[in-house]
This record gives sequence, C-alpha cells and structure tokens, in this order.
Amino acid sequence: MLILFTAVAALYDQWSKSDANFRKKAPKFTGIRILSQDPWEALIAFICSSNNNISRISQMVHKLCVYYGPLIGHIGDEAFHDFPTPQALSGNKVEAHLRELGFGYRAKYIAETARMVTEEKPEGWLEALVNPDNPGWPAAEISTANELPTYRHAHEQLLLLSGVGPKVADCVCLMGLGWGEAVPVDTHVWQIAQRDYKFGKAKTKTFSKVMYDSVGDHFRKIWGQHAGWAQSVLFTANLKSFSEQASGKTEPVNIKVEVKEVDETATVDEATPILRKRRRTTIVEKVKVESTPTETVRATRKKRKTRA
Repeated sequence: MLILFTAVAALYDQWSKSDANFRKKAPKFTGIRILSQDPWEALIAFICSSNNNISRISQMVHKLCVYYGPLIGHIGDEAFHDFPTPQALSGNKVEAHLRELGFGYRAKYIAETARMVTEEKPEGWLEALVNPDNPGWPAAEISTANELPTYRHAHEQLLLLSGVGPKVADCVCLMGLGWGEAVPVDTHVWQIAQRDYKFGKAKTKTFSKVMYDSVGDHFRKIWGQHAGWAQSVLFTANLKSFSEQASGKTEPVNIKVEVKEVDETATVDEATPILRKRRRTTIVEKVKVESTPTETVRATRKKRKTRA
C-alpha cells in the first residue's frame, strides 16, 4: 500500500523552495510515493534486504508466507497465505529451515528477532512505536502523555533487535511506522550527500554511526518532517537507469532491413512441368549507432536467381 493521503505537490513545492538541487532534479520524478506497510512485515522484509536485490527479497518474503503464514484462501488451484506472525517465526527449527530455503545469514537474524519480539517485548510493543501524528498508520493506545513515541525513540528501539542496523531501522521507521523524517542512508545517499551537498571530505563508501546520523540530520534540516520522502526522490534520480531517463539520453539503434528474392522450383509429378515461384525473405539486423540521435531504417533489395 502507498501513502496517498498526503498532498505531494505541496511537498515538492516546499522542498524545491528550500533546496536548489531538489528543484533541479525533482520535475522528472513527480510520481514517487512512500510505502505504508505493516510494521512487523516491514521489519522482516528489510532484514531480508541486507546485501540483497529486489527479486531475491520478494522470493524470501513469498517463502516466509508459504511456509509459515496462515492460509487466506485459494484462487483456482493457487493458495494464498498471509505474512507469518512473530510467534510462527520464533520456533527452534526456524533458523535451520530458512537456511535450507536460501536465506543465508539472514535466517539467524529473522529467527532471533522473532524470538525477541515474542518473548522479551510486551504485546503491541512494535505497534506502540508508530507515529501517532501520521494518519496512514493506526496508532497504538497510549496510557499516558509521557509515553508518546518519537522518531528517535523508535529508531533506537529497533536497533536493539538482531540484524537491524541504522539503515534498516530507518527503512522500518519510514515505511512501517510512519516517521516521515527517517532518512535511510546507504551508499547511494552518501554519494548524493558528498557530490551535491559537499558533505564530508573523505571519499569513502563506509561511514560510522556518527556520520550516518549527521547525514540524516543535515537532510532533515533542509527538508523537514518528510525528509525521508524527499530523500527517496533524489535516491531514484541517482540510480543509473533513472538518471539516464531524466537526462533524456536514449540509445539509438539503426535497423537495417535486407530483402532477398529467391527463385524456388517445385515439381508436382513427372508428368507436369517444373513450376517456378519466387519467395521473398526479410532479414532484420539491429546495429547500435552511438552518434545518431534518432532511429533510421534502411532497406536494400537484392535479387538472386537460381537455376531451375
């Protein structure tokens, strides 16, 4: 589910006024939305995302549902399962089974986090970290005003779980708990901070927790309470496939079409004369042309006769 209740046009206008870099790149990416996920599902999915790609993450989430999630129903012969509960993933044999299913080292993190949430945390602990001011998420009941959650508190609580580092914690805060100011910082965002905002002098792909927090604080100061959303726009613009799209670059292709006419002979039987017919074949070949900005088509015709 996507966040659709927010006036995104007004946010883009706000971010553009406060940030020249955003104003330059955002017009090509006006349709970006933030996910609104169940907190527990978001937590486990982002643990699966560690050093992973979207295809494998999707496969892992699907396996969790199939092997540990309750059955929802069938459409034809295909069964559909809900996402498993913390209790379902906290069994003694879960880690070993997940390793067999290809989860690798993430199997330990998933099983241990499920056990911690089930055995060490009070019921509704994760839901109590939801941003109460975000209408996209149902906030848990709060007994006293002093217990109102904050982004910082939610982030620090998530860091106590197995397999959850600063980036995963911020992803869960942003897309699972409704904290719009959460800014997940990975190598792409670090590159953006260094290249476009002159953040830091060291050209390194790794950074400490202090540096991580500094980047997030810097963007929160520029973009405000929805900094995580603004960051996702620049994150998308920084990806190679999307950056080429934004710049209008295309890869021109020259298509060469060659048509050949070939005489064919066919004999019905010994009493009939030889029949001759022509068959036209088309050969299409794509040739990459770096210097030509548009697609062109060149057709050549060649005739080749064969003796009967």
